[in-house]
Amino acid sequence: MIELRDVAYTYGRGELFAGINLTLAPGSFHFLTGPSGAGKTTFLKLCYGELISTHGTVSLFGKDVRDMTRDDVALSRRRIGVVHQDCQFLDHLPVSENVALPLTASGRHAEIEPNLSDLLGWVGLSGQAAQRPPQLSGGERQRAALARAVITSPDVIIADEPTGNIDWEMSQRLLTLLVELNRMGKAVMVATHDLNLIRAAKAQVQARVLRLKDRQLQAAGADL
Repeated sequence: MIELRDVAYTYGRGELFAGINLTLAPGSFHFLTGPSGAGKTTFLKLCYGELISTHGTVSLFGKDVRDMTRDDVALSRRRIGVVHQDCQFLDHLPVSENVALPLTASGRHAEIEPNLSDLLGWVGLSGQAAQRPPQLSGGERQRAALARAVITSPDVIIADEPTGNIDWEMSQRLLTLLVELNRMGKAVMVATHDLNLIRAAKAQVQARVLRLKDRQLQAAGADL
């Protein structure tokens, strides 16, 4: 679904990484680790078409990003749900409307009613549907962000440090939701510094752990 071949990215005067090869296949689960500044967020942005590689090929659902128009990329992005660490919401709208925004923005209003209630229940936010985002805890915001990312039924879920600002209990709840999505056949990639989260995931699902370090993408050791 998403394929990177001999990908490099130059930032400023230096090469952030090079020689990257990776395929995100249906039903796969990947963790992306690495030191701060290694380029994890940049790498994820390449995976969902937010950035263009300076070398190599990034393909989204069989199409080279370089050959895609802006509209083509936007259509492909509907098949990719992205969860950011610092999730942004429209604070004047209730949680329910924030979660439904991807459908609203794409004119798919008929899909909101049958999907929204079940989705909020799935992430445990039925009781917060009418609240405004500032009223939510950190863990609730991240679960709302996940709900917003998957309301379009994407094929791929990409999460950038989704548990970075929440406690362990909430991290476990979010992980459970990601594992459930993966078992539904979704490809999942999670960038994280939390090795305990990775260990907990590997007890539930077959996950590949990658480390971005020294400009290279490496398979992490079995010590995880």
